[in-house]
Amino acid sequence: MRVLITGGTGFVGAEIARMLVARGDEVTLFSRSGATDRVADIADGLTIRRGDVGDFDHVLHAVKEAAPEVIYHLGAMLSVPSEADPSGSIQANVLGTFYVFEAARLFDVPKVLFASSMAVFGSGVHDGVMRDDSIQKPTLIYGATKLFGENLASFYRRKYGLDVRGFRYPSVVGPGVSNPGVVQYTSWMIEESAKGNPFVVWVKPETRCPLLYYKDAARGTIELADAPADRIETVHYLMDGVPPTPSAGEIADAVRARIPTARISFEPNLETQALLDKALLPIDDSAAEREWDWQPRFDLDAMVDDFLREMRDRAS
Repeated sequence: MRVLITGGTGFVGAEIARMLVARGDEVTLFSRSGATDRVADIADGLTIRRGDVGDFDHVLHAVKEAAPEVIYHLGAMLSVPSEADPSGSIQANVLGTFYVFEAARLFDVPKVLFASSMAVFGSGVHDGVMRDDSIQKPTLIYGATKLFGENLASFYRRKYGLDVRGFRYPSVVGPGVSNPGVVQYTSWMIEESAKGNPFVVWVKPETRCPLLYYKDAARGTIELADAPADRIETVHYLMDGVPPTPSAGEIADAVRARIPTARISFEPNLETQALLDKALLPIDDSAAEREWDWQPRFDLDAMVDDFLREMRDRAS
């Protein structure tokens, strides 16, 4: 199968590429940075095309040349950069998503997987549980841009029959996360401790952020893409890791159990904490379980063990 991945050299995109190459797909990565360190081990098995998802000409040429049967659209500006640069976020996340959908329509790509986010809900959840049909009132500009993408997907499904399927990741945990985000402490406290560096967590120890290990995120996204069309009813799906969701303090304890010298401390940022207290709620991902058999595999212990193993392997 021919596949195009926007943001393909990024954190999750590279892992999706690795899994697709392993099963024999013909993979093209579309990336603004052109950095190849995450995919160096599979470079011979894929094509890398440099371009900006916010430039329609770049997107058109990439889709035309790759002639994909599936596009995985992960290219986006994340939450913290989006707050600092709203116009850049709109260019990348709003116009970029329109460009990808429109290019898919023009070049007869039958299926697009769209990376949305649980940030689309914002302050709209009032019953204490985040569900796929919860009211969407995003607080961050990032969430607003992702909500636009979901609504645009609905239009392209209805108007043009484009099979768009969305996935709403929580905090994705794994080694090598470089983009700043309000919940990136979930990855950085593990990675910095493994490097021997102290790490200050900016939330309270009892803060529970829904999280998903990056290998589960990549595998689940591929499984959503492969699911039969007649089973896709919800269209945009929340995905959560193995319950129960660990607190920041429990993650720190798991790290200390493996790295006794870890220097993890907590200094909550009051503004960030107030925002997260409203936004971080338990996730109900039963629609994904019911419609395409989603099941995460990594619980807290397995996640931390594999995370540290990956770091050791990359260092060797």
